[in-house]
Amino acid sequence: MLRNLAALALAALLGGCVTIGAFNRTTTHDPGAVQLAASIAYGDGPRRTLDVYAPEARPPGAPVLVFIYGGGWRSGAKEDYSFVGDAFAANGFVTVIPDYRLAPDTQFPGFLEDNAAALRWVQDNIANFGGDPGRVVIVGHSAGAYNAVMITLNEHYAHAAGYDSRMVRGAVGIAGPYGFYFNNPIIRDAFGDAPDPAHMHAIPFARADAPPLLLLAGGADRRVPLRASTEMRDAALAAGGRAELTVYAHLDHPGILQALALARRDGAPVFRDVLAFARRVTAVENAEVQAR
Repeated sequence: MLRNLAALALAALLGGCVTIGAFNRTTTHDPGAVQLAASIAYGDGPRRTLDVYAPEARPPGAPVLVFIYGGGWRSGAKEDYSFVGDAFAANGFVTVIPDYRLAPDTQFPGFLEDNAAALRWVQDNIANFGGDPGRVVIVGHSAGAYNAVMITLNEHYAHAAGYDSRMVRGAVGIAGPYGFYFNNPIIRDAFGDAPDPAHMHAIPFARADAPPLLLLAGGADRRVPLRASTEMRDAALAAGGRAELTVYAHLDHPGILQALALARRDGAPVFRDVLAFARRVTAVENAEVQAR
C-alpha cells in the first residue's frame, strides 16, 4: 500500500508556499479576531516560537486549534499564515500557529518533536489566552498535514513532550503525504539517507482508539496525489479508527489551502468543512465523554 505513493508526489511540495506570504498580505482577513501574542518561545532557538490568535470577544474556555503549515519540511514562516489564524479565531477558536525547525537544520523526527513541544506549551499555557487545553484540534496543510496526523496517531510524541494525548480531539490533514518514497531529494533532506518507513510514515500508526481524522484533498492536486489521502483513510478504517475523506474536484495543492481565506470560500467549502469538524470534535459534550 505504501509503495503506491510516487516520488513525484512530493517533488514540488514547496510550490504552494513560495507565494503564500504575498497571498497572506493581499487577501481579505476575517474581522472579529485579534492576535494576542507573537513569537512566544515554546522551546530553545529562533524556530521554536508560536503566535496566538483569539476571538475579539475572548470568551473563557474556548476550543483550541493548532495550525501546522507546510513547505516540504524546509520552508515556511508562521507570519505568512495570519489569514488562517484570523479565520479560525473569528469563528470561536483560540488559534496557535507554531514555527518549527526545518531541513537542513534538522531531520526527522526534529520537526515532529517541535510540533509536540508546541502542544505541550498549549497544555500548560493556553488557558491564559482564553483557551481550553482539554479541547484541541490539530490542522495541517501539505507537509504540515503529515506532521499533524503523525503526532496525533503516534502517541510517542505526546509522551516524549509530556502532554496528555487525550487533549487532542481530532486532526485535519489538508493535501497531506502520509506515506512516500525515499528516493526524492526533498524526502532525503528531511528524513535522511537511512529511512525506516515503519517509523517515518503516518499510515502504519493508524489505530482504533485514535482521535478522528478529517482528510481533505484536491482533485486537481499534482503535487500530492489523492491516493495519499485515500490510503490514509483506508488504513484508519481498517484499524477500526474514525476517518473521513472529502475531495474538492477542481482544487490544486495551493488552492485547497487558499480556500480557507475569506475571499476564496465561495469556490469550495474547505473552510466550512474544517470548521464543522473542529466544532464537532471539540464540543463540550464530546470532551466530557472522552475524559471519563
